[in-house]
Amino acid sequence: MKRMLLTILAVVTLQAMAQDTLQTEQPEKKMSWLRRTIRGFSYIDENYVEPQHYNWSVMLQATHTYDYYRLSTSGSDGQSVWLSPEPNFKVGPYFGWRWVFAGYTFDLKHVDVNIKDLKQEIDLSIYSAQIGADIYYRRTGVDYKIRRINLGKNVNTSMMEGVPFDGISVGITGVNLYYIFNHQRFSYPAAFAQSTIQKISCGSWMVGVTYTQNSIEFDHEKLQTAIDEHMGLQTVKLDSGLMFNSVKYYNSSASVGYAYNWVFAKNCLFCSSLSLALAYKSTHGESRSSKDLLNINNFNIDGIGRFGLVYNNMRWYAGASVIVRSYNYHKSQFAANNIFGSLNLYVGYNFGARGRYKKNKE
Repeated sequence: MKRMLLTILAVVTLQAMAQDTLQTEQPEKKMSWLRRTIRGFSYIDENYVEPQHYNWSVMLQATHTYDYYRLSTSGSDGQSVWLSPEPNFKVGPYFGWRWVFAGYTFDLKHVDVNIKDLKQEIDLSIYSAQIGADIYYRRTGVDYKIRRINLGKNVNTSMMEGVPFDGISVGITGVNLYYIFNHQRFSYPAAFAQSTIQKISCGSWMVGVTYTQNSIEFDHEKLQTAIDEHMGLQTVKLDSGLMFNSVKYYNSSASVGYAYNWVFAKNCLFCSSLSLALAYKSTHGESRSSKDLLNINNFNIDGIGRFGLVYNNMRWYAGASVIVRSYNYHKSQFAANNIFGSLNLYVGYNFGARGRYKKNKE
């Protein structure tokens, strides 16, 4: 996993450095064949995309994250439970140099819990003209609530909705690498990195590969206790398919999708991007007994959506972006569906003009 992350960072860094070369290299200078090759791959059509004019950027960003999980068993009498944690809203400053952006956000709604139960999250997205990468690490904490539960036909479970449930802890670590075909005229960075400006509406097909590791720690005895406490005189027992202790999913997938940048006014952009992935799932879990294992190896369909709304006049920029990921695991006796995403609101300022733009900025 570490080697994969380092490889991705190296590839995207090379792309970004090549883009910088395009903006600073004088055409009359002789270049090596390697530099010419890199420039050829990273060339952008400036009739469609305006390159970044500045070296430095400062930004304030507010982030809202959400998670939604559904665990279910199959059959006519199958049971299911929908769980999601309390909304998480964070805000903080970011500072950037060319293609590198780093910052820190802090939770505005701090809950005094043990360190091991705290929400932990790292989301890193790197966008060059041709290649993009998403790297994410998330641990959701234990402040879940039961949003909905189905315990069988003719069983009224409305009294269970909104009940706090600390018997689940979820973690996900993943990396997503994708290639933009029409990168000369279509700019992903214009929508999600604010480092370029899309001048003319344009779209592109893209392909990608993803690797994720998901883990669910689940205390089914706590769920049974909550059912007993809130269901009154109704006696309902959990399906054996939901009586597991932990499940780990290993997911490898290949995706294809399409993205479109709509320039609806000067310096204003809306981007919509959707991808579907054929994913191979390898799953290992422990049920009621450590000798009873849940082993799943099959194919499913996953999805990822990215949406961005940006105003950027090259000096100032502001906007919003949404990234939503969906992962699905299905087998005859058990299924899990996970949707998680983030909403980012930001405003930023660029400064320190690059070489060929200095005269125009003076």
